Amino acid sequence: MQMLVKRGNPFFLEETVRTLVETGALAGERGAYRLTRPVEALQVPATVQTILAARIDRLPPEEKRLLQAASVIGKDVPYALLAAIAEQPEETLRRGLAHLQEAEFLYETQLFPDLEYTFKHALTHDVAYAGLLGERRRDLHAAVAAALERLHADRLVEHVERLAHHARQGEVWDKAVRYLRQAGTKVFLRSANREAATCFEQALDALRRLPEHPDTIAESLDIRFDLRTALVPLGETGRIRALLDEAEALAAAAGDQRRLARALNYKVIQFWQAGDLGTALQAGRRALAIGDSQADVALQVVANSYLGGVYMARGECREGIRHCEAAVTLIPEGLAQERFGQATIQGSLVRNTLARALGAVGRFAEAFGRLREAMHIAETAGHVYTLLFPLFDLGTLKLDQGDFAGAVAPLERGLELCRTREIPMLFHDFVWALGAAYHGTGRRAEGVALMEDAARGVAARTVRLVAPWAGRVGALGGAYLRDGRLADATRIAKDGLAASRQQGERGVVSCVGGDRRREEWPILREQLWRRQAPDVDRRRISDDANGGQAAP
Repeated sequence: MQMLVKRGNPFFLEETVRTLVETGALAGERGAYRLTRPVEALQVPATVQTILAARIDRLPPEEKRLLQAASVIGKDVPYALLAAIAEQPEETLRRGLAHLQEAEFLYETQLFPDLEYTFKHALTHDVAYAGLLGERRRDLHAAVAAALERLHADRLVEHVERLAHHARQGEVWDKAVRYLRQAGTKVFLRSANREAATCFEQALDALRRLPEHPDTIAESLDIRFDLRTALVPLGETGRIRALLDEAEALAAAAGDQRRLARALNYKVIQFWQAGDLGTALQAGRRALAIGDSQADVALQVVANSYLGGVYMARGECREGIRHCEAAVTLIPEGLAQERFGQATIQGSLVRNTLARALGAVGRFAEAFGRLREAMHIAETAGHVYTLLFPLFDLGTLKLDQGDFAGAVAPLERGLELCRTREIPMLFHDFVWALGAAYHGTGRRAEGVALMEDAARGVAARTVRLVAPWAGRVGALGGAYLRDGRLADATRIAKDGLAASRQQGERGVVSCVGGDRRREEWPILREQLWRRQAPDVDRRRISDDANGGQAAP
């Protein structure tokens, strides 16, 4: 026994002893076994998997087939489902299950309301499953999917993840597509974004295995849109870009105007986040034109919402307000929580954008009112990703007013949600904004460290921040000014000015100091100056940032 104890964990020891009993090397009762042959003659396999495989092979054929069929169902095995696929008379089935329990492969875990078994150990399940030949395994998975449909015909949604898994493994491709999409949508709604993306990837792969047909082309476009929506919170911009290029080409070739407009709406966000605001506007206008021609409310809502955001980024706040208000008006009563095919609830998101634009032109009471509406919609729906946007906008609008203490709570809450709910895309936005709030409340070193961490993430291209350069320049540059680091403040202002000019963020140019033609941002510009450096010579800093030209 000392030899065995030294070689493995308790499960290895248990399975080795069972093997020795089954092969006659040990005799007697549990707790009082004795060797029937010299210890030197014992052959102990090197791994527990080898032991389990040998024990399964020694089972009578009917019991081995039964155990393998159970392994296809999963680690937990409802009796009704096993009976539906085992192809054995009930008496034979129950006798086999009793023997498998005696051999400690399975044990009962539930008697009521339905009898259920489970494998003694996950390794036992894995070894039994691995012993199946490919064709037999596929047929059993297909049988499990069919049995689930029969047994739970009135509540398939409760079992859709299992249906998707078994249909895919059983190569029942039409069912696999349907159930994988349903499973992806189900888990996406609880913000399990990575799991949802996996489901949609698998659905797209399953669809490729079906004969091409006009209906499959339309469905392939819809699955790409589903996948894009799940990838957005994960920040996988490269994959998203490729999906949308494919979708635009497919929709255009098929003459599918509605899906072409959806692809264009999604591309607005891609171009916007890439800093190509001119191309984003072109895509948004094309999408809106199609939506208007088709009288498609979903397309019109999304196009107006996204156009509002792009105009806002360009500093054209009044045009942004016009499009956002149009989107709010277009959303039908009773559909406040509708996503219209997007990653976020549009009734909430467009109110965020509208609040930012209203705040930028000094209409703060209206801005905070719209943010309260946005938060209510998101919290009522329980959609975490959507909720992050009003939390961020509430925090940053308070920062713009100089209410640093009031900004801390929503920004801390948002950052914690990003950390715990698998939403890396917005993580660094909350990092820099919270850093600004900390710095303003006296936690200066901690605040600067957070903002610099966000800046390094952008410089390394590990993240694309949602917020434009205005907020980041205003936050980190303002912190440097307060700390007397004028060279650092000048450097980041120059960097921000160059980037915002390159990307067409003209409102940002005005905030940093340099574009006299824009007149829509004077209120925000003055707030930034008053908040960041009330006792610093603003003309000196503006002159440096503008290469010697006086600020307006």
